[in-house]
Amino acid sequence: MTSFLRNQWYVIGWARDIGTDCYARTVCGEPILVYRKANGSLAAMRDACPHRLLPLSMGLREGDNIRCRYHGLMLGPDGCAVEMPIRTQAPNRSVCAQSYPVLERYGFVWVWIGDAARADPALLPDFWMCEGPDWVFDGGTYHVKCDYRLLVDNLMDLTHETYVHASTIGQGELMESEITTHVEGNQVRVERWMANIPPAPAWRGMAEGGNVNRWQICHFVMPSNVLIDVGVTPVSAGATLEDHPIHSFVINAMTPETETSTWYYWGAARNVDIDDPERTARTKAIQAKVFGEDLEILEAQQRSIETNPDLKLAAFNIDSGGVRSRLAISRAIREQG
Repeated sequence: MTSFLRNQWYVIGWARDIGTDCYARTVCGEPILVYRKANGSLAAMRDACPHRLLPLSMGLREGDNIRCRYHGLMLGPDGCAVEMPIRTQAPNRSVCAQSYPVLERYGFVWVWIGDAARADPALLPDFWMCEGPDWVFDGGTYHVKCDYRLLVDNLMDLTHETYVHASTIGQGELMESEITTHVEGNQVRVERWMANIPPAPAWRGMAEGGNVNRWQICHFVMPSNVLIDVGVTPVSAGATLEDHPIHSFVINAMTPETETSTWYYWGAARNVDIDDPERTARTKAIQAKVFGEDLEILEAQQRSIETNPDLKLAAFNIDSGGVRSRLAISRAIREQG
């Protein structure tokens, strides 16, 4: 059975990276070409010429159309032929590359994988903090050679920070703090509160040598997204979420490429110092370093899974968020038929 969930929106790229040039990505095993038309709107189609299957991303832009570089078949932005290789022949509109619903929101471009008739913008994951007027958001992309569900596991259990990220955001107190898991439909939330603890290496100095309160609230959102509400404040600021009007969210959108590779779009949104580009750049650099450490672990884990086909992943109490998220994904895949 496939691990891909269909009839869902997936990030195919940052909106800033998709222009009039051909942009190609594979999403859930389907090669897709995306580009902007002259008016700035988006077109998305199967990245395979319906004639001899040469990738259309190798083709030539002519106005809003794509001409295949093999025999010259020209397709319009809807994927259908507007000019045949023999130009005296009338275009055969039944010659088409599959087109995809596509839209731009939250700084990303999204494509709908599944039945195009069911594509509904209201089904987009709610990344409200990524475009709020009082928020700033930026991030990057990694190509990770692992099953996308391993990334979900990783982000829904931040206990690993103690060892994987010991030089930045990891600390022993993560291993001593209780976690709670909540399930509402297909959404999963994991909470960890750490009151009056020493700051992790990345946060030393913010409390002038004193202790801090720290929280991590991880939200799994279909089909493969994790939003993490994170905070570190001086103890004097209070010990409940309501005490802290300043927030930061770690944004994680995992787009399956193949069964064992993933496009990982990550970033951070905050509602403080939103006009400080240097702080935004520092945050992005720290995230890039932290997530780069995850890549080494996740790709090694994927290789080990393939090397040990007789073994299965074990689940401890700390894995409850990832386990519940996987159960939600598996249930949705079964229901899609």
